[in-house]
Amino acid sequence: MDFTWNDQLTPAQTEVLVGWYQQEWWSGGRQPKDVQRMLTHSKVVALAGPDGQLAAFSRVVSDFTYKALILDVIVAPSLRGQGLGRRMMGEILERLKEVAHLELYCAGGMVPFYQSFGFEVLAQSEALFFMRKVQKALK
Repeated sequence: MDFTWNDQLTPAQTEVLVGWYQQEWWSGGRQPKDVQRMLTHSKVVALAGPDGQLAAFSRVVSDFTYKALILDVIVAPSLRGQGLGRRMMGEILERLKEVAHLELYCAGGMVPFYQSFGFEVLAQSEALFFMRKVQKALK
């Protein structure tokens, strides 16, 4: 299946994303107007199928030099287990290759996945792990 990278979502894709959020424990209360505002103030990395349907999504908040926070990496429930999360992270890392520190939060079950990209656990709470990948030394 051919996929296309997008830097913004269509209104229909935004509706799909809100639906995905409603299915996850970490984002179930997100409202459409808040998601739209979030999209306006984040760097979007989205993957769409040949029919234009949203297949995977993530967003980044960054100064694109020193720090980048990778958020909301999510794949369509029907497409999970097909390597799209790995493709998504590969694209994100390519886009952020000049950033010194990449950081993210994830559930415990996702730690090995992110470790495979060079992220290390810095801290954890009951439900979340905070991870960082150092790409170059900060001055």
